[in-house]
Amino acid sequence: MNYSTMSFDKFKKFCNAVYSLEPNAKFSVDKKTNSLIWKSGTQPSDSAIETEMARLDTLYTNQEYARKRKAKYDALNQFELISDDAINGTTTHKDAIVAIKSEFPKP
Repeated sequence: MNYSTMSFDKFKKFCNAVYSLEPNAKFSVDKKTNSLIWKSGTQPSDSAIETEMARLDTLYTNQEYARKRKAKYDALNQFELISDDAINGTTTHKDAIVAIKSEFPKP
């Protein structure tokens, strides 16, 4: 891998992949010499890291619906909706949740 020209975003993905493969990893990168300096743990191969980066990207992409749902759920004042439903006998909270799930269905 070419660490000296790696963007920050790609380096972040690289680190996430390394830690996913080797949770106890300790390493550093020397951009001047374009080398990975492994300090502890078992160093995964470049191909294993690339494969893991692709797998993690796919997982992230596949969870887009969940991130969008969460943003909508967070915007709701759910405790107030639940309380109002209990007092008024309405289903406002359930309706709001169903609407969000319909807007962002699971793939």
